[in-house]
Amino acid sequence: MTRRRIAWQALILAGLALLGWLLVDTTASRLQERGIRSGFDFLLEPAGFALGESLLPFEASDSTLRAFAAGLLNTLRVALPGAVLAVLIGVIVGFGRLADNPLVRGLATAFVNGVRNVPLLLHLLAWYFILTDLLPAADSALPLAPGVFLSKSGLALPWWGEAGWEVPVPAGFGIDGGARLTPEYLAMLIGLSLYAAAYIAETLRGAVQALPPGQRLSALALGMTPRQAFTLVLLPQAWRAALPPVTSQLLNLFKNASLAVAIGYPDLVSVAGTSLNQTGRAIECLAVVIAVYLLLSLLAAALSHGLERRGLRGAPA
Repeated sequence: MTRRRIAWQALILAGLALLGWLLVDTTASRLQERGIRSGFDFLLEPAGFALGESLLPFEASDSTLRAFAAGLLNTLRVALPGAVLAVLIGVIVGFGRLADNPLVRGLATAFVNGVRNVPLLLHLLAWYFILTDLLPAADSALPLAPGVFLSKSGLALPWWGEAGWEVPVPAGFGIDGGARLTPEYLAMLIGLSLYAAAYIAETLRGAVQALPPGQRLSALALGMTPRQAFTLVLLPQAWRAALPPVTSQLLNLFKNASLAVAIGYPDLVSVAGTSLNQTGRAIECLAVVIAVYLLLSLLAAALSHGLERRGLRGAPA
């Protein structure tokens, strides 16, 4: 029986490999018939376009491969901090959903329902509109803290520059010194983190409420405050059950970063779209994006499984 199963699996794999080869061969033949160039050699050619912002120094004369690398770094630049903020906000809002105070519970419920029932794209567009239209100009920026200014030009922060520690200061028609977070970046960061946080909060609330009610009562009977009971007793136990769906939400956050093109943030998908228009290599550009997102998803899933196994090993028998 075991040999028969192995034979069937091998046959299915061979069939899938043959189907994939036929698909690639047919596509290459049709492209050649129409005189359309194919292949990934364009990645080593000059990109021919610039990026609005990039952690990786990039110019139009640099290779398309470097452009994809810059777009990937921009994606990670907004997705990684967004994931951290989403978890932190989700825990706080999840605790608020279980709070005894009706005002706190009502505000947390309003946040969850308000955010989850509006499409993410509208969130991003709304935050972009707020940051670019409703804020004052750079010459009259809002001082949020010493050396921190918010305006239509973005958020100015103290940062370590070439000549040492730089603190932004108003100068002329703008802000000099420090670092800048553009409105596009801020809109993506705020929109992604709040949207994911609403779902994470509900996941944690459900996981906590699935625990035996005696857990919370015992913690309160020992003199713990409701906050201590939630963070020290309930949350560690609920987190093991909530980890897989929370990981799914964080994966969605990474993939939803592809909506950055709607507000002009140069992420990986935006770079791929520009490269597609420049070179006409649609299949190749899409293949690069698919491969990168697949790799990121697999890495996140492996990390989640590792944390889940570690949590199960550490769980009391």
